[in-house]
Amino acid sequence: MPRLMTPEDLNRVRDRARGSLTTRLDTPITVVVTMGDCGLTAGARETLHALLDGLALRGIAAHVAVADCTGDCAQAPRVEIRQAGQPSVTYANVRSDLVPSLIEEHLGRQSPQK
Repeated sequence: MPRLMTPEDLNRVRDRARGSLTTRLDTPITVVVTMGDCGLTAGARETLHALLDGLALRGIAAHVAVADCTGDCAQAPRVEIRQAGQPSVTYANVRSDLVPSLIEEHLGRQSPQK
């Protein structure tokens, strides 16, 4: 993070943080990828990048977050999808090559957000 030298610098950081918070609160879809040591070893970083790329490609607005180890190392990487008004769904052993079909099957019905 750059040093804050003026009140305007602080205001810019504050405004960026408020915008990020508003986006998280207004987005009805949250996708969480487990990124503990076991998840990283199993390819969670690649899964995360594939999710971000796939969501952007389809124009699906979602808040993407990462979580630490959940204790289910054999199921890593895990992806949890939370949608407003629906129960959350957790997928296990999500490799990056599985992400396009996961998005299509689970989120493909979403109308694109701008």
